[in-house]
Amino acid sequence: MVVAAAAVAVAGAVKAWDNHLGSVERASPTFLPEDYRSYLAVLARVHLAKAGALRGRVDSSDIVQDALLQAHIARAQFRGATEGEFAGWLRRILTNVLIDAQRRHGRKKRDAALDVSCRETIEQTASRLSGLPAGDGTTPSEYVARRERGVLLAAALEALPDDQRTAVELRYLGECTLEEIVSVMDRSRPSVAGLLRRGLEELRRNLGADV
Repeated sequence: MVVAAAAVAVAGAVKAWDNHLGSVERASPTFLPEDYRSYLAVLARVHLAKAGALRGRVDSSDIVQDALLQAHIARAQFRGATEGEFAGWLRRILTNVLIDAQRRHGRKKRDAALDVSCRETIEQTASRLSGLPAGDGTTPSEYVARRERGVLLAAALEALPDDQRTAVELRYLGECTLEEIVSVMDRSRPSVAGLLRRGLEELRRNLGADV
């Protein structure tokens, strides 16, 4: 039931933004890396929470700050025109920063399988955040709008209390089971269930969802 409630909350929250996002896309604004701090932070936190070798050894805020610095330095190299393309460019930078961190704190040599795993985790998390379907029958315009929704939802997640945000991110973006969240957060099962329920309620309020 919690999963169903989350799906309804997200669907209701983003519906009102569709026309707005379309106008934003047509306007082709100047995208600034700093405006995507919350988006990158969500992706980094979920990855680090599931990466055993890095958990507790690397701070997500340091990873995001490094990625934003690199994006600022390389800003002129971005050749895209849409927010979806810019978000993808930032994800690639974030992924490279995470891969470098894995090498520093784990295997020193390049591990192609580990690199691929990191990239897949980031992309899968971004897809879940954006509400993309499992199949790839999405038109280019729909794809862009959903990517933009991911940025919006990331900002709403950032506004949640820390424990609620962690529980919601692990459950719905990291696809962790309740028992896995209990282990990661070192909380009881009823406590985690309560965090999920309150987190979803607060997320609805943050997004102004009429559900």
